[in-house]
This record gives sequence, structure tokens and C-alpha cells, in this order.
Amino acid sequence: MFSEQEKSVAPWLQTLWDQLDFSNFPNAVLLHGQSGIGKFAFALELTKSLLCESANQARRPCNQCEACHWFNTGNHPDLIPLVPETHRRLLPHADYESDDAPKKGKVTRDDADSEASEKKEKKNISIEETRSAIESLSIGSHRGGNRVILIYPLEMLRSDSANTLLKSLEEPPANTIFILLADRLDRVLPTIRSRCRLLTAPRPDREQGLAWLRTQLQKINGLKVSDADIETIYDEQGGAPYSVLDSLLARNNQDEKDELSIAIQASRYLLQSMTQGARINWLDAAEKTHKSQYSYLLAAMQRWTSDLQTVAQGGQPRYYPKHLSTLKGLSQTVRIPKLHHFWKLLVQARRHENHPLANRVQLEALLSQYQQVFEN
Repeated sequence: MFSEQEKSVAPWLQTLWDQLDFSNFPNAVLLHGQSGIGKFAFALELTKSLLCESANQARRPCNQCEACHWFNTGNHPDLIPLVPETHRRLLPHADYESDDAPKKGKVTRDDADSEASEKKEKKNISIEETRSAIESLSIGSHRGGNRVILIYPLEMLRSDSANTLLKSLEEPPANTIFILLADRLDRVLPTIRSRCRLLTAPRPDREQGLAWLRTQLQKINGLKVSDADIETIYDEQGGAPYSVLDSLLARNNQDEKDELSIAIQASRYLLQSMTQGARINWLDAAEKTHKSQYSYLLAAMQRWTSDLQTVAQGGQPRYYPKHLSTLKGLSQTVRIPKLHHFWKLLVQARRHENHPLANRVQLEALLSQYQQVFEN
């Protein structure tokens, strides 16, 4: 990711931060909201503040004490992060020149032809990791202050891991704070939700999000992006500034082994295919895209379908406004009942997007259904 942005709270989340009561902080908070709006950066700043040993305990970490220094280098003994292997790069670590130096934050990448099931396993938080973290709570905190368990994304907890977590939430150890993050609150067990203070992270308005993006991009040497490209990707990502920044960085780096770069290229090819409507070559589209992140492809399909439904009903597209003429053309031949049925299929597919399924077969089935949306 990009360490500079993690040093402060995004402006659209500042009101949420100001509402926090650090003098009477709950044992567990569940921060939820759209993916890519800065929840994880917010949670890191919150964790750092709770671990800071500054005497005045201000609303922000002092960045001077030993606790803050250890946090910045990823070595604080009272921070227990539970994240999948694919997300460990998001955690704080020592600032080395080489990308290979901080082993704690390094993501191991498989070859493009690796088995899909192996990739999927890396996106889950294992029961062994969860049990190890929970068992460590029986020992007092190392520094005598707060101890924080940070779990992201909460939806990636397997059912057995979630049940293990639930037991600790029911009887939280002293001075232990759980900070849980979820992109989809509906995928979190109700029993876990009921034991947490819910914090809703808002999405910025378009003007605010674009202004923040331009500020971040100015800090990155050698990265030049036109305003038109920024706005296009901003819309495609559903107004999630952090996701937009990730996409722009991935596109600029053009790393052939980077999962996000692969997913961006694949989703663009997929969307080009979907613009063909009834003439879509769904076998070719599935063949050319199935090796990338299934969740990313599903999100792109869902956004396109949402815009198509909106335009078919006389509205304006939210995600792909530059494709308005294409969407209008497709809306003339689309069968609304079939389109609604296809939308339900996408919603159902997203519920199981992280399971080790055969992505190619799933994509072929969905795209075949998409073609039928335009047929009598």
C-alpha cells in the first residue's frame, strides 16, 4: 500500500474519529463500510492511539514514545493482528528501501497457473491463527497498558474461527480491545455484531474524494494521471478513493505478477465483452479472465449490471457514465425480468466469492446467463 496515507485519518472520516470517547472506550468496536474508503488506515491510527503511552493520551498518537516507535516498525508486543496472508502488506513495518526486506509484510505470490484452491486458502484467517491469538490473551499485556486485537476483514473468518472469537467477546480479558473491520456487515455473524459498538464509515462525496486523491497523487514521484482518468476510475470504483489510488498505482507499476494489476486488466476485458450484449463471446471472456481475482470480476459485473438496470429505467449510470451511449443501446434490447434475475445470480455469487470454486466454470455460467438477458 502507501504508507503516507496511513499517517492520518481521511477527512471524510474525521467526524467519526471526533465522536470516539477514548476515556471510556468499549471492549470491542466493529467498523464497517464500503471497501476502499479508508477503514483500515483509520483502524491503524485508532490502534496506535490506544497503544500510545503519551501522558496526556491525546486523540492522536504522540509518535514519540517507545510504543509508537514499536508500532511503526511492526513490533509492538501488545498488537495482535489477524489478517489473511494476502493482507499482511497493509500492516505497519520497518521502512526499508527494498520491497523484499520487511518479511512480515511481504505477500507470497503464486505463479499464474497455481491451483485456485491454494490461492483461496490464503484469503482466509485460519482457525490456528485465531486460537493462537485468543490463547495469548490469558497472559497480561507486555507493557501494562492496552492490548489490541485487530481483525480485517472480519468476513474472512471461517465459521470455526468466528466461534472462537465470539467466546472472547462474551468475556473480554482486562485491558483488551477488539477492533474489527468489515466491508459487508451482512456477512458478519449477528452474535458478533451484537457484542460490538458499531461504527459506520461513510463514503466521501465526489468532490471531497477527488480532492483527496489529487493531493495523494501529487506526493508520488513519477506518477502522472490526467483528471479525466482519475474521474473515470473514481466512478468505476464506486467512489472509493483508496481503491482508486490502489488502481492507479497498480496501473502505473504494470507489474505482471501483481494481483491487482491482473484483476484490473481482466475486468476491463470482461467489461468490453459485456458491452457486446447478445453478441458476447462468453467462452472467450471467461477464458481470458478467470485466473484473476474472482471477487474483483464479480464486482465489475455487478456495477455494469447496476448501471444497465438504471439506464433501462430512464436513469443515469453511476459507475460507467462514459459508456452512457452503449448502455442506452443495450437497454433497448434487454429483457427486464431476465436482467433482474441475472442481478440476483450476481448477488448470490458474491456471497460465495471467496470459496475455492472453479472460477472459470462459474464465470462461463454467469456470462452465458448475461447473454440470455438480451434474448427473447
